[in-house]
Amino acid sequence: MAILGRDARQTASQQRQNSLVANEVEAKSLAERLPELLIEAVRISSTIAFGIHGRRRPGPGETFWQFRQYENTDATTLIDWRRSASSDHLYVREREWEAAHTFWLWADLSSSMEFRSHLSHQAKIDRAVVLLLAIADLLVRSGERVAMLGLTRPTASRHAASRLAETIAENLQSSTLSSGLPPAEQLPRHTGLVLIGDFLAPSEAVIDRFTSLAGGGVSAHAIQVLDPAEETLPYEGRAEFLGPDGQQRWIADRVEVIRDDYAKRLAAHKESIAGHASRLGWSHAVHHTDRSAAEPLLQLIMRLQEPVKSAMGQSAGAY
Repeated sequence: MAILGRDARQTASQQRQNSLVANEVEAKSLAERLPELLIEAVRISSTIAFGIHGRRRPGPGETFWQFRQYENTDATTLIDWRRSASSDHLYVREREWEAAHTFWLWADLSSSMEFRSHLSHQAKIDRAVVLLLAIADLLVRSGERVAMLGLTRPTASRHAASRLAETIAENLQSSTLSSGLPPAEQLPRHTGLVLIGDFLAPSEAVIDRFTSLAGGGVSAHAIQVLDPAEETLPYEGRAEFLGPDGQQRWIADRVEVIRDDYAKRLAAHKESIAGHASRLGWSHAVHHTDRSAAEPLLQLIMRLQEPVKSAMGQSAGAY
């Protein structure tokens, strides 16, 4: 028995070593891809930002933004009499709100995110990095400050995306990025939070972590990145499934037999996370890696406007 126990321990130790080596190889591979991913992120950000002034909105500031018609709730001192003199209506001169907001960003870089099927040209981990860097670039262009959750301090530098890419390269194997869940940080009140990952950890763990981050009026946006094959299970016949760490193995004799049950369980998992996010006042969107990375960025821009509209007394759209 002692010999068998020693063999078992040696086998387990060898498996851990193999897993560490595999993780180091993947980390190095991702680090080598980071410059390319940064270029892609800046390109996507520039495309979306063209002709759009990010989060431009009315508020306290010195810069003129636009004229709008006078409303009963406006003070008469706000009326622009010169503009009103040329019309039958009274007009108010609005200024642009210049108060910077801080957004904390996080992307899941765990082994689960390394999956890429034949239906997509990009792994989930690469898409998550592209989205994080593009979001950082867009927010800084709009005059906001950004930081990586648990890793950096807020910055409004126009080189923020490059600095975040460097931070990712330096912390690829940090538990902050590789644990599959965002770190349980205490965030300043009324800040913004953007979480990017597949959120395929048990729904209870994801919900608990969302709850711990939601204190202090944090406004958050969760982007769930999935490979299209994870949604549809597009395989036939006998198939072997491996765990993210390569140590778990399961063989299905006929994949098509389990497809419906799989789809129901995944749908229930997503609904559980989305429902809890909604109860927290957060937004939640599912993004597939076979789709354009610009889509979730455009959605995020729309969602960032909703609190502003609500504060102005207008109705914000449901997410």
